[in-house]
Amino acid sequence: MIRSAALLGLVLGALALAPPAPAAPPRPAQAAQVWASSADGARKLARQADLAPAGSPAAGTELTIDPARTDQRVVGFGAAMTDASAELLQTALPSARRRALYAELFGRQGLALGFVRVPIGASDFSRRHYSLNDLPPGQRDPAMARFSMAEPARFQIPALRAARRVNPGLVLMASPWSAPAWMKDSRSLITGRLRADAHAAYAAYFARYLDAMARAGLPVSYVSVQNEPAFEPKDYPGMRMSAADRAAFVAHALGPALARRRQRTQILEWDHNWDHPEEPLAVLADPAARRFIAGVAWHCYAGDPKVMAEVRAAYPDTQVFFSECSGGNWSPNWGEAMGWMFDNLIIAPLRAGSRGTLLWNLALDENHGPHLGGCGDCRAVVTIDRASGTVTRNLEYYVLGHASRFVRPGAQRIASHGGETAGAAHAAFRNPDGSLVLLARNGGNMPLALAITMQGKAWRLTMPAGEIITLVWPASGPRR
Repeated sequence: MIRSAALLGLVLGALALAPPAPAAPPRPAQAAQVWASSADGARKLARQADLAPAGSPAAGTELTIDPARTDQRVVGFGAAMTDASAELLQTALPSARRRALYAELFGRQGLALGFVRVPIGASDFSRRHYSLNDLPPGQRDPAMARFSMAEPARFQIPALRAARRVNPGLVLMASPWSAPAWMKDSRSLITGRLRADAHAAYAAYFARYLDAMARAGLPVSYVSVQNEPAFEPKDYPGMRMSAADRAAFVAHALGPALARRRQRTQILEWDHNWDHPEEPLAVLADPAARRFIAGVAWHCYAGDPKVMAEVRAAYPDTQVFFSECSGGNWSPNWGEAMGWMFDNLIIAPLRAGSRGTLLWNLALDENHGPHLGGCGDCRAVVTIDRASGTVTRNLEYYVLGHASRFVRPGAQRIASHGGETAGAAHAAFRNPDGSLVLLARNGGNMPLALAITMQGKAWRLTMPAGEIITLVWPASGPRR
């Protein structure tokens, strides 16, 4: 999907802002700043010596960056503000340390996370199972008279506001795990399907939630139709929705309801694994539904990430997002887990056109909770020990940080190619300020001598096996 575009004034060599002086030295912008994480965990997003351009022709495996060929613009990187994460962030630390952690996670000098997913109602990482319109058995409320944001107001909304104070550009995506029980054929938050006669009420439920979040100063930019619609968990809220059901709900209820709102919220389809691309393809094939669908969101727990690009190729105007993956005790080897996450959750989605990557829980406690049902050994971006207040920065922190700290909102992916047969995985970007970023990993078992070439210049380095690097070429002058 890369296409040609003008370079927009980007200058990587010397740039004279005044009449040139004789024998002026090269501008520092020719050197690339380097951050690295090693497979053995000895280096974790560690600043390395700057990399000057080579003074001789490039040698080694060539990786070419072409800033003139561009693709999607990036929304951001982040994780989910589950009830568990919000409670911990709001209660487990003294106020000064809490403010410092928010600044570290969301601030420009920290991870600079700018994209957050929010469950609508309970997920498995909640202390109790609830929706935003719970009623006694046998009762219904299609007018949403008893709709309540009381539960999100306890921790989730204050936590999101705190994050937004640090990063005013924070972008939110919201996903429901279940409709209220009275809308379902199971009459329960656990298992069941949305009844056809509840479509209008459920669309009104979405609209009430989005309006409430906007009033709280937390506008939601994206909403998915249903979290993991092909899965019915047995011990926490969930709801199966077939492709036909989702298409009908979007076409005749949710799409029109959100279109009537003053504030625009875009609808994302699927929000589930790579193993069933036929599901979003079936919904997108319905023209009545497709006119309301902005993009497709993906999870990591089954299948091959290559299907993201295949679905995008079938519907090129449809946005791509990666919206959930969790690490955990099932993958304890640092190097193996780091490589898999970087390749599959950062590089593969970005090269498939994804506008952002979201991991699962932002924060969990020392017991992988709090949670009620579902995953008992999931790992979050950070672990907060309730007793000691110790904050542990997990593997996910560093994998996200290699992208989130350097690829800014609004950055445009630019072409990069070469080195794949030697095990190199990579993606490149131009930030709004004109700086350039390369994310790369040596996925081979041996050191990789890499020659990074761009616009007639070359930068040479050797990447140890399994190493992740981020290279940044600062903007060398004002954009034109």
